[in-house]
Amino acid sequence: MADEANSARITGKVQGRDIVLDGRLSEDEIRDRVWWWRASRPGSGDQEDQGHEYDSSRRDVIATLGGYYEVPGDPGTPEGGELLEMLYAELNPDG
Repeated sequence: MADEANSARITGKVQGRDIVLDGRLSEDEIRDRVWWWRASRPGSGDQEDQGHEYDSSRRDVIATLGGYYEVPGDPGTPEGGELLEMLYAELNPDG
């Protein structure tokens, strides 16, 4: 198993929140962290996230080894799917 200290680390700022992706994450875990306001569920315990509406006036960016990428508001779009696949591949280089 790969050493966590040597694993990829991806950072970003999405809807005003600092995002850190590191270690081996599943696509669902990545989706929940990057599109955090969509993952918020009533009763989740995080009152700040409940009722957050996506603000398209903010520029949401993820920084990877390959550069900076804008985060679309919906992970279900083709752009969101491509970003999710790229983030997964960078965090899980062994497949």
